[in-house]
Amino acid sequence: MAGSEYTPNHIPDPTYVRILDTTLRDGEQSPGAAMTCNQKLEIARELAKLGVDIIEAGFPCSSKEDFLAVKMIAEEVGNVEGDDGHVPVIASVSRCNEKDIATAWEAVKYAKRPRLRTFIATSPIHMEFKLRKTKDQVLQTARDMVKFARSLGCNDIQFGAEDAARSDKEFLYQIFGEVIKAGATTVAIPDTVGITMPFEFGKLIADIKANTPGIQNVIIATHCHNDLGLATANTIEGARAGARQLEVTINGIGERAGNASLEEVVMALTCRGNHVLGGIHTRINTRHILKTSKMVEKYSGLHLQPHKALVGANAFVHESGIHQDGMLKHKGTYEIISPEDIGLERSTRASIVLGKLSGRRALKKRLEELGYDLNDEEVESVFWQFKAVADRKKRVTDADLKALVLNEPIHVESIWKLGDLQVTCGTMDLSTATVKLVSLDGSMHVACSIGTGPMDSAYKAINLIVKEPVKIVEYSLSTIKEGINVVVTTHVVICKEKNHVSTHAFNGDTVYPTFSGTGAGRDVVVSSVEAYLSALNKMLGAKSFNSKQGYWYEEGGFSKKVGDNSKIWNFREKQELLRSLEKTKNSQKFGKVSVCAFYSISGGKGLLVVEEASTTKQKNEFGFQICHKVMSFPLTTPCAHNFYKAYLEGAFSGQSFIRKRACESGCTLRAQKNIMKCPSCSIDIAGFLQNPQSDVIHIQVP
Repeated sequence: MAGSEYTPNHIPDPTYVRILDTTLRDGEQSPGAAMTCNQKLEIARELAKLGVDIIEAGFPCSSKEDFLAVKMIAEEVGNVEGDDGHVPVIASVSRCNEKDIATAWEAVKYAKRPRLRTFIATSPIHMEFKLRKTKDQVLQTARDMVKFARSLGCNDIQFGAEDAARSDKEFLYQIFGEVIKAGATTVAIPDTVGITMPFEFGKLIADIKANTPGIQNVIIATHCHNDLGLATANTIEGARAGARQLEVTINGIGERAGNASLEEVVMALTCRGNHVLGGIHTRINTRHILKTSKMVEKYSGLHLQPHKALVGANAFVHESGIHQDGMLKHKGTYEIISPEDIGLERSTRASIVLGKLSGRRALKKRLEELGYDLNDEEVESVFWQFKAVADRKKRVTDADLKALVLNEPIHVESIWKLGDLQVTCGTMDLSTATVKLVSLDGSMHVACSIGTGPMDSAYKAINLIVKEPVKIVEYSLSTIKEGINVVVTTHVVICKEKNHVSTHAFNGDTVYPTFSGTGAGRDVVVSSVEAYLSALNKMLGAKSFNSKQGYWYEEGGFSKKVGDNSKIWNFREKQELLRSLEKTKNSQKFGKVSVCAFYSISGGKGLLVVEEASTTKQKNEFGFQICHKVMSFPLTTPCAHNFYKAYLEGAFSGQSFIRKRACESGCTLRAQKNIMKCPSCSIDIAGFLQNPQSDVIHIQVP
């Protein structure tokens, strides 16, 4: 129905199918999906923008509110032309009796293109037990009521045979023939209980088309329910068999299991119509699908399942590593429809979800989007940490990734533990919380606070004790089972206000370290407090060891910035490297190895500092044990391993590096004897260390 052309009982283009949307009538019949008049009007406006041919606005005789809604839609939406001159038909539904039909007409007659849609059941079970009428009585009622609708001045009348899928075919041929003679312009064949298989429904449409007198003078419509999950398939099969009006709802909402879904039917025709369906097409502007879907979801209160086709949260999201790799190389590997086609403007971030099945390529891509330009070895370093986090969480957030790159400590001793917690909340006054925390030395600390809710007041009370300015970056809840005894998992991400700003290890960007914590339990407030304390303990564990000297603790060692251009990268996978080094080291000759830190210095160069513990318990001025030997290796793990292996095998016999206190700005490492080169990459180790622009700051582990 292109532009302003519209003939109720004729479509010039044999491959064009009309879309009748019944979200506002059949969709609203879903339990709990009742909508207000204004909400229905807004949805109708959106359906018009979507390009729906016929908007079934409601059932006016069911209530005054429904009557008003149909009238409002008819008066406004039914008289507004689109950019192409299109004005949607507004349909009003009624049962086969004069009162219903007259009421429906009174509500819809103000539209430019009003339609009356009346129906009566035709299956044996319905006629016997619901209507308590014979076939002849049903036939007479249908014929008379179509004539009555015509007498009101309506020239666009649709007749539906309720439960047609279970009706006697010969009776359908007869009743459709009679209503066509009475003035019907569209006849609908509903699968009211969703019982047919696609091949059965297609044959039903074909048989009606072949055997009904006058059928060539009307439009055949489908109306399929989803009780067996076949509504979309049946609708498409009906179109393939000759139906030229398809009745659908947004998100597939409707009685029981719902109706055929508009988005599924339309996108199936868009995607495959030209290839396997003989060019069948619609006029739907598919880029409005997602917006309309979200509006219906919001107003109906019927939330979509995440894996709902096309409009579900996961419809264009990929977590499997194999799929993510394919998507990053070419989106057509796993997507047959572009999300932009339904109005979803997404970045790679939206389509690639990082979880335990994700691979290195997807991880690297997301890190690049976050501003971290890591080489392959560095990605490998983060990857195994990422896998460990993903095993514990369904999805790894951006905050988690930043924490991994910044080497946020995960296993830290709890500086503060929850002793007791009591909260009071409700509608009478502000929420209050009393919190008792136990410090590292076992002392008790109590504080009270008020807030806008139980979590807010509890967090404020904790802040009064801890005395650290903290900003909550992310707060989320998830449950692992339904019911009143639900177990809640809380995830909190924080950063310190007036944060210590460091420079990103690989791209030089300013970095604001974040710290995450998780709590779980049946009490959501306790779970939230545990998560907050977990994050606080991590932040405090990463706090400066000596604020006057400016030393900043990270797992694996103590480090300090040297000017604004220095970049620090602590090596989180020290245990893996240690295992690798231990395989090479002669344990009888050397003491325990401690990999302390991984540094990236100005200009992109770097060193791995390896310490071998001395049997002499000497300590430096900071109270840390002095190492017997300090070995410094090039940045990459393979190179570091090769260099250390060569050292153990005697390639640099008699040569070592020493620590030397240079100035207030920190310590430098320098070569004691000859210039040495890495046997793997030939880096000039001694020359690198003596470069005044490449100071390596290192304080060894206690």
